[in-house]
Amino acid sequence: MPRITAERREAKRAEIVAAARRCFARDGFHQTSMPHIAAEAGVSAGAPYRYFTSKEEIILAITGDAFRLIFEPVERLAESADAPSVAELVAAALDTISGETVQDAAGHEVPVEELLRCVVQTWAEVLRNDEVRGPAAEGFEKARATVADALRRGRAAGAVPAAMDPDRAARVVMGLLHGFLLQRVAFGLTDTAGFADDLHAGLIL
Repeated sequence: MPRITAERREAKRAEIVAAARRCFARDGFHQTSMPHIAAEAGVSAGAPYRYFTSKEEIILAITGDAFRLIFEPVERLAESADAPSVAELVAAALDTISGETVQDAAGHEVPVEELLRCVVQTWAEVLRNDEVRGPAAEGFEKARATVADALRRGRAAGAVPAAMDPDRAARVVMGLLHGFLLQRVAFGLTDTAGFADDLHAGLIL
């Protein structure tokens, strides 16, 4: 039997991840089994185990993409802008999730709604699964620290109020993003542009 090429292996792995993401978004993490994922992908029941050791490993791959989607634009702006405001930092993430699709780490088009539904479920996993909590906490702190440094520069430049504590304000940024995502997924709040406009109009400096 010919050996599978690296490209073919990566393509098949991506198919399984996409199938799992659809299942998770539709039915939830705990109502989805590996046989469900295999059936969704159109492969044999054992095929996913050639690429992942467990369902938890697939969850980690998907949540990594989901959190990258949210926080990478914020970190990018925080690192590149001289003095970004709280509103600008929040808007950076909102711009990304305002579309129908985004690209995952492998460059594949991914429906935003599927990823966001997985994000909300991941918060519950953080409470019970150390394998999820560790990377999530590390990613959160990295993003929070980057935002705090940016707000510190903004305060020095006069773009952020002098009375604002950068470390606490960074948590406000994170809280706004998490809150908007929850409202979008759970309650159908899709007016991303309006939310961003209100931030810039003076709800938050």
